[in-house]
Formats: sequence, C-alpha cells, structure tokens
Amino acid sequence: MPGVALAALVAMLAWTGAAVAVEVGPPRLWESPEHTRVVFDLSRPGEHKVFTLDDPPRVVIDLRGATLGRNFAPPAAKGIVRNVRTGTPEKGVLRIVIDTTAKARPRSFLLTPAQNRGHRLVVDLTPAGAAAAATPKVVQRPPPTVDGGRLVTIAIDPGHGGEDPGAIGPRGTREKDVVLSISRQLAEAIDREPGMRAVLIRDGDYFLPLRQRYQKAREAQADLFLSIHADAIAHGRAAGSSVYMLSTRGASSQAARWLADRENASDLVGGVSLEGKDNTLAAVLLDLSQGATLQASDQVANHVLKSLARFGRVHKHEVQRANFVVLRAPDVPSILIETAFISNAEEEKRLRDPAHQGRIATAILDGVRNWFHANPPPGTWIAANRKPPREHIVMRGETLALIAQQHGVSLSQLRAVNNISDNTIRPGDVLRLPGG
Repeated sequence: MPGVALAALVAMLAWTGAAVAVEVGPPRLWESPEHTRVVFDLSRPGEHKVFTLDDPPRVVIDLRGATLGRNFAPPAAKGIVRNVRTGTPEKGVLRIVIDTTAKARPRSFLLTPAQNRGHRLVVDLTPAGAAAAATPKVVQRPPPTVDGGRLVTIAIDPGHGGEDPGAIGPRGTREKDVVLSISRQLAEAIDREPGMRAVLIRDGDYFLPLRQRYQKAREAQADLFLSIHADAIAHGRAAGSSVYMLSTRGASSQAARWLADRENASDLVGGVSLEGKDNTLAAVLLDLSQGATLQASDQVANHVLKSLARFGRVHKHEVQRANFVVLRAPDVPSILIETAFISNAEEEKRLRDPAHQGRIATAILDGVRNWFHANPPPGTWIAANRKPPREHIVMRGETLALIAQQHGVSLSQLRAVNNISDNTIRPGDVLRLPGG
C-alpha cells in the first residue's frame, strides 16, 4: 500500500510540473541597420511557432502552454515594429501578434541562460525587401581617395550593445553606453585628421555578433581595427587603462584569460543563433593569421598604450595578450582597448563625463597617428605626405642599430638625442628620433 501511495504522489508531482505554464515577460525592442530584434524573457523553455500574415502585415508567435507575465505591456513602436498585442486562439496557446510597418521575414531562436539573463525567445524581423541576413560575406569596398592617395581607414568597434550591456558600474553606468560615446568622439577626431577616415562598426544601441564586427572591418578595407571597452573586476580598487592584442597561444595573465572568456561570451548574452554555424571557423581564422598582421598589432598596441600612459593611469604597462574572438581578422591589425575600470567608482564617474571621454579619444588617436606616420601603408595620403616620426617605441627583438637604420639616422645621432651611452634598450622604451 505505501508503494501505491508513493507512485500516486510521484504521478501527481509530475502532472503538476507539466501543468506549470511558461511565463512570458514584456518584449524588448532593439533596432539595428539590418533588422529589428524583439526579445521575450521566458520563465523556462517553451514550444513556439512563428508565421506571417498580410493585409495588414504582421508576424504571429504561438506559444503552447504559455501565459503572460504580470508585468507584460506592449512596447513603444521601434524600427519595423508598429505594435504588439496578444490573444488566445485556442485553449493552452498564447498568441503574440507583432504588427509591422511593412512585410517582414521573421527568424526566431531560443537562448539558454547566460550571465544575468534567463531563458529568452529572440525574433529578428528583417524587411522583406532587404538582403537575407545569412552568413555575411566580405564584400570589400575601396576606401575614398584624396589628392596624393587614399585615406587610411580605421574601424572603431564599441563593445557590447542591445541585449548585452557589458559591465555595469556601481552607479549603474553601462559599458555599452560609455564606449559608444567614446567611439563617436574618436571617430569625429579621426575624420578631422588629415589622411584618415573612421568607420563605426556599431553606431547605436544594438547587438552585433563578434565575428560580424571584424567582418565589417574587412568589408571597409580597414587598415586598423580598434575594439573599445571599459573593464570590470570583482573588487572596485583596480584602475587604469589596458591594451590587448590577439594571442594564438596562452593569455599573458590570469586576468587576461578571464577577460577574454567574459568578452567572448558576449554572443551568448547578446543573442546569437547557433544554427548553421561552422565550429571550425575560429581555428581557420587563427591559421590564416599572418605574422605580419600580429606584428603590426603588437606595434600599434604599444603606441596606443604609451599614449594612454602619458594621458593618465594605466593598469598594465605592457601590452596584454589573450584569445579574443573579436580580434581574429586575419588581415587587419587589431587591438582591444580597456579605457578604464567601470567597476571603480572614481573611474566610473570620469567615464560618464563627455570631456573625459574626449581626452581618452585624443590619447588613442595620438598613438594611432604616431604609428601610421611611422608605418604609412603604401599608396595612402599619409605615405605621400609623410613627416619624420617624432618617436620610436622599442619592440621585442629590436636593436639600436636596426632602429637607426630603419629611420635613416646614424647610430651616434640616435644615442645623442636620447642620452644613451651604450646600446642597451628594452622593449617599451620610447626613443626620440633626430629631426622628429
């Protein structure tokens, strides 16, 4: 008899669990240049079906065994979405109707919990007349030219965006907001610089998958890719800027490894469908990475780090290395800049200040400018109008004699302007150049 009672109890608990409805939270809307994203929080995974109807155009989502959450409310219109309404076409089915301003192609997928996000249903709505948003192909567009040669193109990628806020400071400052402001100021400063132009990879509050970010840089035929971020750590005492480059092996420190793992998880937080993804993509890209690209990344990273050090505090005085997905473009020198620790209350306060954001942008531009004037790409306006570089940052493996030969100066002149009595130099040393 006790066995029968136990079996009945187990059956009752199983029925109760099956009867628990999927609770659907209020939709969040994000508008990108390609599509409008609609995101619903779910209390647990659920079965759903998506289809479209015409006259008027609308996208319909049917969720079996689902109910509306208490705080469910229609969002304000955004992008292609005009209105969101709900109904119950049959018992046990929740219907969500998205009224659109034009015919749309829906693409839906479920996301498992990641960081501070739970289960989610993501529906991307692309205008019917737009190109299919499948695997993006690299279609290179020639950069503009001016008298004397083409402009150097610098791709600026503000980290995170949309569903992925990035790190959040003690006062609630979101990384995605401050790095977008810094990136916009940096882009304006670059566009004012003779011989240069900026391309913003993200210019709004929306999410981009990591590989799409560096592919956009390749499409623009970028000469340099800058990924802009604001660091965070569990305790709020850490401070200062850091500069990272891609490592195809191990990270330079435990902190670099932890940071790369967190940044590489952005696709899980921001929302990327894994359907049809090639698992060997990362390995292929790393195999394609040429030594020249990594060497250029190392050089420009050192220039930017030294410039940031002149501007203010740096967290690490050496360029750090980690396996960041966003830095894996095989043919574009790429670096990631942690502008400050948003987890530090004082640095968070400064990051919110537009004037301070401008000073960070200026420091980054100074380092970029110094590198391009020392290493102008052939056929560019900078190469045709090159001025003697003002300084040289010593890289690993360089000798004083090789540096003198590279800049066309004598070894004795180089020693004299830097007060060097012998040939001892160290990586990271900043040497003044004769005539610079």
